[in-house]
Amino acid sequence: MLNRSCKNLLVRGVNWIGDAVMTMPALRSLRKSLPDTNISLLVKPWVAPLFEHNPNIDEIILYEDIHNGIIGKFRLASVLIKKGFCSSILFQNAFDAALIAFLSRIPERIGYSRDWRGFLLTDSISFNSDDRKMHHIDYYLNILRGAGLTAEYSPPYIYLSLKERLGARNILGHLKRPVIGINPGASYGSAKRWHPERFAAVTRKIICELDGSVVIFGSQSEVSIATEICNSVNSTIRIPQSALKQMAGKTSLRELAALISECDILLTNDSGPMHIGYAVGTPLITIFGSTDPALTGPLGKGNIVIKKGIDCSPCFRRKCDRQSIECMISITADEVFDAVKSFIPTNRAVFFDRDGTLCKDVNFLNNFNDLDIFKEVEKLQLLKEKGFKLIGVSNQSGIARGIVNEAFTREVNNIFLERYGFDDFYYCPHHPNEGCSCRKPEPEMTFRARAKHNINLKKSYVIGDKELDILLAKAVGAKGILVLTGQGTESADADYIARDLNEAVQWIRNDLVK
Repeated sequence: MLNRSCKNLLVRGVNWIGDAVMTMPALRSLRKSLPDTNISLLVKPWVAPLFEHNPNIDEIILYEDIHNGIIGKFRLASVLIKKGFCSSILFQNAFDAALIAFLSRIPERIGYSRDWRGFLLTDSISFNSDDRKMHHIDYYLNILRGAGLTAEYSPPYIYLSLKERLGARNILGHLKRPVIGINPGASYGSAKRWHPERFAAVTRKIICELDGSVVIFGSQSEVSIATEICNSVNSTIRIPQSALKQMAGKTSLRELAALISECDILLTNDSGPMHIGYAVGTPLITIFGSTDPALTGPLGKGNIVIKKGIDCSPCFRRKCDRQSIECMISITADEVFDAVKSFIPTNRAVFFDRDGTLCKDVNFLNNFNDLDIFKEVEKLQLLKEKGFKLIGVSNQSGIARGIVNEAFTREVNNIFLERYGFDDFYYCPHHPNEGCSCRKPEPEMTFRARAKHNINLKKSYVIGDKELDILLAKAVGAKGILVLTGQGTESADADYIARDLNEAVQWIRNDLVK
């Protein structure tokens, strides 16, 4: 059981990109359970960028090449000893993780009892064959449960800055929408890779039949795969620059995450970039061969998994023993393209803040007597007539503060659904200090709406009375309108500043005919 009086905790992270993403819900649960504890994360340099700007950790410590070998391990241990950690949680399974914690004189060492390391742990969590059958996200959450902590699922989330998002949007800005990202590699082995010529066939169809564009991602070692796809496409049709972009080997890890976040869809093998895809909210079409989506596949709505029921799959091998890779060959280009075509976002939406935008802001609304809905809300039907979805996205930190009853919040939101024709209403119940992924201007609520309602965010709008609403619009590539009916009076980032909802609606209607 974790000693909760410890205020200086070391977490040993994992070494693979996909696994690192799948530890993020556990880190979130750890922070919720230990809000006042300093949490340091020890990870390899190639996964560390995934955790930059993550509010659930206080420090990233790099496990570098100089720490390899016996001397290197003592060198790392000396660094950790000086930091005075009183507890450690080991997400990594390896013997090395327990040894480092032991050499670092950390009094409490918690992790799975496997890989012959149980004697180095003070609190061993039993590991059996059934544990291999749980999704890897649950596998890491289970460590916390074994340590006596509450561990609930939350979506993995990579925190991107607005500068990173805008930089990626600028790189892809010349490409025609829809933009489909393709990740044809998988570092694990060939049994996880769909054939390049089939990725090329899908690419041709996206360009010719959807009038869209494709951007190909990959590591430096996968440049040859990306080049093969580009050469195959260019050999059969004339491709304009606005239709195909090769980015394999040209990005840092965070640049890759930002670029994937700007794609309308990511078509990918089971790989590290697949996990990055759902952690930045991009809809996925994932091809599985030798591995099992029940263990490592994307969770939540808004994703498609394509896998054939071959008798030998999943085998979890890097290379096919039968030499045929039947689990991959049986998946056709037409089948994958049909999935892409069905997944193209077609709906437009207008996202609305609530308090100060749809109704009077009374500073933590918690009483129907104080609910004053602006009469202009009735005019929003004009947007419905233009084909827009009406969706509410509201920060409601009063719930976490104990000021606002959550059931009351839902009742108020339902008024907009039932009386005013809203299609959906999302709210964030968390305290600002929690650093959650759903509190605006983080875009997680809009990503959930996109997945459920098939929304093209680049053709959508955000209306709100606060600067954070305008920043949300910039984050997702929508147009932002500041209304002067609440807290805000000016914004350098707004596409338009309106006196009220009527003027905002009229501006959108005019914008459609430009």
